[in-house]
Amino acid sequence: MTEAKPALIQVRDLIAKYGNDTILEKIDLDVFPNEILAIIGGSGCGKTTLLRHLVGLNRPADGAITIDGIDISDHDANDFDEALKKIGILFQGGALFGSMTIAENVALPIKEYTDLDPEAVADLVRMKLCSVDLGGYEDHLPSELSGGMIKRAALARALALNPEILFLDEPTAGLDPVISAEIEELILRINHSMGTTMVIITHSLNIIFKVAHRIIMLDKSAKGIIAQGDPKDLKAKSPNPIVRQFFNRQASISKRLLWQH
Repeated sequence: MTEAKPALIQVRDLIAKYGNDTILEKIDLDVFPNEILAIIGGSGCGKTTLLRHLVGLNRPADGAITIDGIDISDHDANDFDEALKKIGILFQGGALFGSMTIAENVALPIKEYTDLDPEAVADLVRMKLCSVDLGGYEDHLPSELSGGMIKRAALARALALNPEILFLDEPTAGLDPVISAEIEELILRINHSMGTTMVIITHSLNIIFKVAHRIIMLDKSAKGIIAQGDPKDLKAKSPNPIVRQFFNRQASISKRLLWQH
């Protein structure tokens, strides 16, 4: 029997608050190497809050979060920097700097965390842009790119340091179905070719069923995880009516939109 790999991300007894309001409580979660995990749930259930805690933007009110053995919930500066080198983040809107070229945007983390000379940085930037099918767009500004191209450029920046873990916040939000499908294929290609572990916040039924290996579903009333596992199994067999309603509502919306077009 193959020995199971230890979790790359471990969350134990996490409590997340904004002021006196508890958003999440007693969250336990493991994310394993090479896995694509999707975080799903209705609006206001704490998906973005959980993501912000996982990448160290927010500190837990209680509990622990470790990334590859580094406790980021109670870190010193050196430990936190080491953890940051292991992760890349694709923000929902891309978060590219509008006054900088695409190449300059991608070069930012490389210059921050390495001592490579300018020529080596430029070569690495070209490689990263080619890996997301943006070769030749180095000198373009974000305003000169389409929405899908901005997502890919932001993905290239997130991949600049070859992170072990990639966090993606709604990677296909606002994109048409054709471009969304291209982003989904790109996510799968990166996972297969580089072995990158991924945590994705999404409402997309396509990502949930075509991309994710496993999902966790959060619920606002429960302030925590109400389901986790293979999304196909959960849709077909979950005894929880909230879980069934989520999947059926999403499917119904998709069918209505398809008929309208």
